Amino acid sequence: MVDDASSSPADGGHADRAVALREAVAVLGGFPVLAGVSLDVEPGEIVLLQGPNGAGKTSLLRLCAGLLPLARGEGHIFGLDLATHRAAIRPRVGLLGHRNGLYADLTVAENVRFWGATVAATDDEIDAAIARLGVGDRLLDVPVRRLSAGQKRRTALACLVARRAELWLLDEPHAGLDAAARDEIDVVFRQAAAAGATVVVASHELERAGPLADRIVEVVGGQVREPSS
Repeated sequence: MVDDASSSPADGGHADRAVALREAVAVLGGFPVLAGVSLDVEPGEIVLLQGPNGAGKTSLLRLCAGLLPLARGEGHIFGLDLATHRAAIRPRVGLLGHRNGLYADLTVAENVRFWGATVAATDDEIDAAIARLGVGDRLLDVPVRRLSAGQKRRTALACLVARRAELWLLDEPHAGLDAAARDEIDVVFRQAAAAGATVVVASHELERAGPLADRIVEVVGGQVREPSS
């Protein structure tokens, strides 16, 4: 397969959607973790993925992030083909998984600056991301290894903001946060969507994540069901 961002990546039939999957199959360790997923997500939408453990929610997020290969079917992210242009997709997508993707020996500020630098974010943009997630002031120069679970989650989200991700892929984003922090982060998600970002959230917490979503999709057995009304 080709993974060359220099060739013409956009497919006009899917370029108007943030996510367009048709019978997408992904295999991990010889096992089909996604077994024919068809899903469309429009730019600016907030979509909640619901389903039991092992249903394929995390695999679906990783496929959309360009981290899990597409074995069969079709998949496009902002018109970019998941089969041939995974490298071109990754800079446009931010994935927050169970691991925060932070460098433990770097400070909060160094982590956010590092990820911001990958998209040439300005100092003002980086400062705004830090302020927006409340990890400035006394936390700026603290190594990540010394942060609480909630502070690490906030820092990881600040990195996502600094990266200007167009597609936010969030796996249990409220984990490790107290009620006040959850409320604050929900505001960030809404603001990101209002500014044009697309947000796909996998969560077991329907009462918390449900009101955020424009649409709820159920993932069962590596497939998705029609959104609930």
